[in-house]
Amino acid sequence: MSSIPVRRKQSWLTYLNKNKYLYLMCLPGLAFLIIFKYIPMYGILMAFQDFNFKKGIFGSPFNDFKNFKQLFDSAKFYTVFANSIVLSVMRLVVTFPIPIILALLINEIRNKAYKRTTQTLMYLPHFISWVVLGGIATNFLSVGDGLINAIIVKLGGEKINFLGSSEWFRFVIIVTNIWKEAGWGTIIYLSALAAINPEYYEAATVDGANRWQKIAHITLPGIANTIVITLVLQVGGLMNNGFEQIYLFQNDLNVSVSEVFETYTYRIGIVGGRYSYSTAVGLFKNVIGTILIFSTNTIAKKLGGATLY
Repeated sequence: MSSIPVRRKQSWLTYLNKNKYLYLMCLPGLAFLIIFKYIPMYGILMAFQDFNFKKGIFGSPFNDFKNFKQLFDSAKFYTVFANSIVLSVMRLVVTFPIPIILALLINEIRNKAYKRTTQTLMYLPHFISWVVLGGIATNFLSVGDGLINAIIVKLGGEKINFLGSSEWFRFVIIVTNIWKEAGWGTIIYLSALAAINPEYYEAATVDGANRWQKIAHITLPGIANTIVITLVLQVGGLMNNGFEQIYLFQNDLNVSVSEVFETYTYRIGIVGGRYSYSTAVGLFKNVIGTILIFSTNTIAKKLGGATLY
């Protein structure tokens, strides 16, 4: 009986020695997670304190959930919460299918040179910072001499104040997000498509299936697990709208719909100096995100699809 643990220990050591270089390759990523993701988590304590710079996090007094009481008593918080939810859901519903559709279209291109060129052009906006892209979008959407409004006027319409209207803010955010990230989002789906056995398509061709039937019965089922996992991850990040993009397009004319958690915590924390309160807001947002990702994963598991764990 005593030989079993020894054998298991030896087996584990043998496996570790056999794959030691793979584990060494993981060390930089593991170190990054520990240093920049896990160690800073002690800052969550600020959400339960009256934080004082002189005393520091470990010296500041605790305040019996005072920050959370202020949070839920604030009318502004519920406005921010509603704005974040509405924009996140709209972004998810509109933008999630687009990389899948683009990947399917690219996969159907037979000319390799044209296919590579198309992919490259679609990936490029991802590498442009939001500051640069925001400036480009601002010039395009300008009421005075913007290209979009010039086209609208040429077609007989009236100029639209895209950047100074609360009605158009979410539209601008979603469109610019698609412009920047849709092409980059196709990478994971194209990788999944490359893993589908080409013999399936050959057999379908022999059976007389057309392209649409191949997509419906081979391609989509072949990447279904990838779609589900990506959806679970995106639902988990539903409360994250991104600071840079929102902040660049935000102004006094659209702040009623553009104030989301990221900009709200920036204004009350960095600008207003209410560090404990802003930490409480951020913690609340992250707790909601954690609940969403676990709930979505559980639903996917019960439906028999792919899951994260």
